[in-house]
Amino acid sequence: MKVDIEQSSGFCFGVENAVAIAEDALRNGETVYCLGEIVHNDIEVSRLTGLGLKAITYEEFANLRDCKVLIRAHGEPPSTYAKARENNITIIDATCPIVRSMQEKIRKVAELSRDERGQIVIYGKEGHAEVIGLMGAAGPRGILVTGKGDLHRIDYTRPVFLFSQTTKSKVQYEVVAEIIRLNIEKVSPDHSSSNLKVHNTICRQVSGREPRLREFAMKHHVIIFVSGRNSSNGRMLFEVCLKVNPRSHFISSPDELNPEWFRGAASAGVCGATSTPRWLIQEVAELVAAM
Repeated sequence: MKVDIEQSSGFCFGVENAVAIAEDALRNGETVYCLGEIVHNDIEVSRLTGLGLKAITYEEFANLRDCKVLIRAHGEPPSTYAKARENNITIIDATCPIVRSMQEKIRKVAELSRDERGQIVIYGKEGHAEVIGLMGAAGPRGILVTGKGDLHRIDYTRPVFLFSQTTKSKVQYEVVAEIIRLNIEKVSPDHSSSNLKVHNTICRQVSGREPRLREFAMKHHVIIFVSGRNSSNGRMLFEVCLKVNPRSHFISSPDELNPEWFRGAASAGVCGATSTPRWLIQEVAELVAAM
């Protein structure tokens, strides 16, 4: 059976950068805490824990003093940095440059649109670490929408500035933006174009993977998608594969491989999320090839 690895799969730049920063900080043997899991992948988290990285909760963070804490690629709200200053905590900032840039843009837009009572609408997953940071940057006028069912939270008579979590589906984001546009047009037809500003904030590395994965999944009889189960990006990209190839299987560990999946298959494709380490994808591919 032929086995291929999808070439764009594996860590995105932001996660790769955060892991490298963590490894560098751990080299001198000091205790380094990480606010939350550094990446949504249990196997990679276990590897870094073995090197000395210790994941902590927000409650534990609030009680720390005089230590080093790593901010993962997802970023953090302003309140986290304020607490660090208060408790003399040294921040090792591994926020993805794309996320940091978006936070700064949101803060600027929120400030500039204050007089016109503009609404900062964030399309994302509730409770996601990146979204918490983005909402913190938006301030009190930030509105979170997780899908079409939340759009009633928006006042369509006021300006809307729309942003997306970087790892959301580009197609779904466009659908949400179009519904908002149509709702504004119903309420204020004379201001339908000026009352909505859609910011293109989905990471190109993520959005570019959707069409590549779709093509990759169509080329093979069986698809093995490797991802942490709590990765929203992983779930979204797996659905891309599943829609075009019903013989797509989601695994978080090589132990979950089932030889029955490959019965009668001439080719298998192995791919993964932006939070899946490349070494793990390679390991899975080697095991599949040996079946």
